Amino acid sequence: MYPNQSLGDGDVLLSKNENFALGFFTPNNSSRRRYVGIWYNKVTEKNVVWVANRENPINNTSGVLSIDQRGNLLLYDASRRTLVWSANVSSKGSHIQLLDSGNLVLVEENSTLYVWQSFDHPIDTLLSGMKIGLDRKTGQNRFLTSWRSSDDPSQGDYMCKLDVSGSPLFFLYKGSTRLCRTAPWPWLLPTLFLQSNSFRYFYFFSNNQDGVLYSYTLDDSSVTTRLVVDDSGYVSSYMWNERDKRWNSIWSAPKDICHEYRHCGAYSICAPGGPIMFECSCLPGFEPKSPRDWHWRDGSSGCVRKQNISLCGNGEGFLKVAQMELPDTSLVGATKFVNSLECRQQCLRNCSCTAYATTLGNEKENVCLMWFGELMDMRPAPKWGIDLLVRVDSITLAENAKKNKGYLSKKELLVISLSIDGVLLTLFLMVVCVRLIRRKKLKANGQKRRPLIHITSKLRSSKENSNVIGSQESSVHPDVPFYDFTTIIAATNNFDSTNKLGRGGFGSVYKGRLPNGVEIAVKRLSNDSGQGSQEFKNEVMLMAQLQHENLVKLLGYCIEKDENILVYEYLPNKSLDNFIFDEKRKLELNWRQRREILVGIAKGMVYLHQDSSIKIIHRDLKASNILLDNKLNPKISDFGIAKISGGEHKYVIFGKFSTKSDVFSFGVLLLEIISGKRNNVDYQNHPSLNLIGFAWELWKQDKALEMIDSSLEEPGFSYEALRWIQVGLLCVQECAADRPAMSEVVFMLGNNTSLPSPKKPAFILRSSSNLDKSMNRLGEPYSVREVSITILEAR
Repeated sequence: MYPNQSLGDGDVLLSKNENFALGFFTPNNSSRRRYVGIWYNKVTEKNVVWVANRENPINNTSGVLSIDQRGNLLLYDASRRTLVWSANVSSKGSHIQLLDSGNLVLVEENSTLYVWQSFDHPIDTLLSGMKIGLDRKTGQNRFLTSWRSSDDPSQGDYMCKLDVSGSPLFFLYKGSTRLCRTAPWPWLLPTLFLQSNSFRYFYFFSNNQDGVLYSYTLDDSSVTTRLVVDDSGYVSSYMWNERDKRWNSIWSAPKDICHEYRHCGAYSICAPGGPIMFECSCLPGFEPKSPRDWHWRDGSSGCVRKQNISLCGNGEGFLKVAQMELPDTSLVGATKFVNSLECRQQCLRNCSCTAYATTLGNEKENVCLMWFGELMDMRPAPKWGIDLLVRVDSITLAENAKKNKGYLSKKELLVISLSIDGVLLTLFLMVVCVRLIRRKKLKANGQKRRPLIHITSKLRSSKENSNVIGSQESSVHPDVPFYDFTTIIAATNNFDSTNKLGRGGFGSVYKGRLPNGVEIAVKRLSNDSGQGSQEFKNEVMLMAQLQHENLVKLLGYCIEKDENILVYEYLPNKSLDNFIFDEKRKLELNWRQRREILVGIAKGMVYLHQDSSIKIIHRDLKASNILLDNKLNPKISDFGIAKISGGEHKYVIFGKFSTKSDVFSFGVLLLEIISGKRNNVDYQNHPSLNLIGFAWELWKQDKALEMIDSSLEEPGFSYEALRWIQVGLLCVQECAADRPAMSEVVFMLGNNTSLPSPKKPAFILRSSSNLDKSMNRLGEPYSVREVSITILEAR
């Protein structure tokens, strides 16, 4: 585009090979605000990678992008005759060009010199060939900043920025608060390539008189990738999957709580241990700075050297902490050395040196890294980590030397033996005293506190409940954390109604906050629930054994007097039904998100059916029992009526429990997510049909696409949605034997292989006569869950 030309609202400027487009857009078509931006032209999803006027939108369609006589690129609101945005440059006879890299450049006449380029002004996306970091010539520090929201490209709360105060590192910030950091490899290995499937990433890092800059390129120009800082506080790298028409995630940060910056404080290591084990541990020779905080699973205060210990004395040395992601390198020094002994001596001679490590630099030279000050932000890295040598005093060094030798002297053995005897005797007397005191208190209150072992013993004593989880000795898990009732009261503000999240079949759920700031969901069993007590015991025994990313995590329990309470991880987006059945909130779930939710649910069910130590039949899979985390990842919840599936089925009434019952429920859920409608509602001119019957009628008429949620107006997804409807109908077939296993469902959802034609589904009518008719077919197996989903439990 040249000075005598302009780009109006509705016009599009394409790159040479039409990889990218420049034009006017409205984010998510959510408002009348108009922006000038660059987006992928060949990708079906409209992902904007750069915005000119992110802080100053145009409120109508009169915007014009042009080059003035001074060669400056300008954006005007023609209706108001006001300047909206400017490149703030001047050149003679320049023109703009959109490159196939996504870079918009202002080129000087008769020259290849870029007077201005969009790559120098990044927004939230890093593309191949774009450089971010500090430009020492201009003093500009280029970094990525998130959008404020998915429909507002103005500067958000999160940014990915290079910190050059020490050894350069990238940090993810929220405002001025550091959230996570990169490993220190950029300045150790200025050029690095990583293999990913059939192509390679080349990462470049330079630190010289021109600046401290980072970029990446690909060896295959046909591959489309991007790195994005999103409005939820994550940095993610994506690759476009042309076959599936979706963005595949390559990596994302922070990965877990241990990637949160300084989660465990100084001189401590963070290693995720699940809901049972505390993730923070002190380095050798150190102890928690605040034992009370440590008790409450809050390690942010970190660790300090043990009392009466000082450094820079005789006999001190170093202890190896193997395979570590190196600590924060803001206060690190790097020098070349001949051997590791030389590096050790350099650190030992400097009283401020707290640790050192040796590694190979970019040119295969030996590099000695020395830390000065506190060791921060440490976590294990078993596959690629480096051994860290931590400075300790002579006492700690001697204690660890004895442990490593594997033997003790007779004198030491005698001392230890006497110490153990003394400790055991003291503990015995303490236990006796405590039990006597508690017995008196319980007797006075007329109540008995029921520990978890009482639950298991009661379950074992009941033969009629022999198929209930927890009845088998192998299912008992002794390490489920117990929460005192006073802690629960404090966390929920005495079960204040403002903290109430909802009410389920067996009680209410409240939001709470522990003293260490961790948010929890508290499930309080209702006193008047019928079979609630048994379901509570069932859920404790079961959830203690199940660990999967698509299952909600049990953090603990509380049994005191008449209170039966489960403590779960808190998921801020609550349940799936709050989204898909709400006319406004369903707009927040596009096709990609709904697809990922379904795949996550399916993977969770595969784990229950075949990958866990025991085969679990959930029996209550529905939208209200699918919880969503802050990234909309699904987690299956409510295992109160789940069953163990052994080798011998337990027949009830006219059917039997089987994994195919859960498959049926998943099929119903799939159809609900795609349609945005509940199963048991009237459908247009078919008031007697439920959702299954409505989908079946449309399928027979080759009109299945008519059932898709009208809010899913996304190009190019119709074929995939039609395939997924077919999978849903296969799951709800009348004969359980015809339904696929959940592992087969996952395969069907992730591949384009041909699918069998679905047969007539079960329970397609809303009237009770259909159930009566079905019950007369004694020769056909039906599961109780099928009845409970479609007849007894309205969705």
